[in-house]
Amino acid sequence: MNYQILIVEDDPILRMKIKGHFAQAGYAIFEADNGAVMKEILSNEKIDLILLDINLPGEDGIQLTREVRNTSDIAIIMVTGRIDPIDRILGLEMGADDYVTKPVEPRELLVRAKNLLWRIQLTRDALQQAEAAWSQLEKDDSRFCFKDFEFDVAQRQLSKGSEAIKLTKAEYELLVAFITHPSRVLSRGRLLNLISHRVDAPSDRTIDVLVRRLRNKMEDNIKNPKIFITVHGEGYLFAPEVV
Repeated sequence: MNYQILIVEDDPILRMKIKGHFAQAGYAIFEADNGAVMKEILSNEKIDLILLDINLPGEDGIQLTREVRNTSDIAIIMVTGRIDPIDRILGLEMGADDYVTKPVEPRELLVRAKNLLWRIQLTRDALQQAEAAWSQLEKDDSRFCFKDFEFDVAQRQLSKGSEAIKLTKAEYELLVAFITHPSRVLSRGRLLNLISHRVDAPSDRTIDVLVRRLRNKMEDNIKNPKIFITVHGEGYLFAPEVV
């Protein structure tokens, strides 16, 4: 895939060095020396990754990161001469994916960029597969039975006997993930890939919270779960036989 990289750096020499390494690696390169030019490029081009300096004339990199994150999930690596850990933490909190301090070794920056783009592509592929699976399930009007429960995927309805059990959208999607992978241990990361586009600020903790909520709604004894089994160090397993 021919990724497009935007280098936002007001030092022309450093910008040229970074550009040379990334262009040689086959990336399409765009350049900006301030936030205004950066925004103009973003409005006209499909950028996959921004290499963003913090110290810029006008709006600094932290402000720009916050603005980008309000509307986009473009990958961002911050590049800065600041060494205060607070700046690093603030940049990451604003939504940067990685943080590199100057003096920059362009080859290290290239490796970080490749790894970040690779991880993002894996997540996107997993989300597309999950969307396709949900769409197919809904088209098939699939119903699953396990223990005393019936789960109508197309109608998004879970019931136990005559009792309807209300599920949030995230709980529904997590249950779909478990139902379609019975008796298999699913890591938190794998489960996140199946639901994270529906959940704000996803993290490993998100899965633990959702599993606990499903247990509260479905388990007879949450202290001794029989449906959602914790496999320590690995993830969770959906134990019932599904028919």
